[in-house]
Amino acid sequence: MVGNSLRASTRVSAPLSTPTVARPSGPSQAGTLRLLPPFRWAFSPSTFSTQPSRLRKTRKLRGHVSHGHGRIGKHRKHPGGRGNAGGLHHHRINFDKYEIVKVVPSLPSHPGYFGKVGMRHYHLKRNQSFCPTVNLDKLWTLVTEQTRVNAAKNKTGAAPIIDVVRAGYYKVLGKGKLPKQPVIVKAKFFSRRAEEKIKGVGGACVLVA
Repeated sequence: MVGNSLRASTRVSAPLSTPTVARPSGPSQAGTLRLLPPFRWAFSPSTFSTQPSRLRKTRKLRGHVSHGHGRIGKHRKHPGGRGNAGGLHHHRINFDKYEIVKVVPSLPSHPGYFGKVGMRHYHLKRNQSFCPTVNLDKLWTLVTEQTRVNAAKNKTGAAPIIDVVRAGYYKVLGKGKLPKQPVIVKAKFFSRRAEEKIKGVGGACVLVA
């Protein structure tokens, strides 16, 4: 029985990852096999660190039972408070001074987080400045391609109408080029360049409320 336990304890376990065999693909490499090294699935944080492991604090604490965290608390709970607690008191330096906390990235760092600056704007209505824009190079995408083709074939010379307000835009900007085809554009606002380019191809700009 002792011999069985001794033999069981001296067994060598198989490695977790075995080398794989790469099969040759070309006809010139027939009969040759190449062993590939086992793949490493994980990288330790020290792999990308510039500081050698022998100089780290964790090496000095080896052999000390609690590893510097005490026997009672055991590195649990929140000794400094949860979240942003202490931003005006014991963690004030992290809020007021340091923009990037390199030692402990999880600490909050928000210069200017506390206090007020400037004046109040009573009854602020942000939708007053709501003005979605569209450029000339996207103008013909608001209608179907068949509409443009039919307007080009129309011998009466009637220009198609593109209502950008119905498509969800208020202002037409002048980026891009228009095809040499007259078009009537309806919008609430037009930039100077957009108006020049639309009229340059024989079109017209119509302001709507």
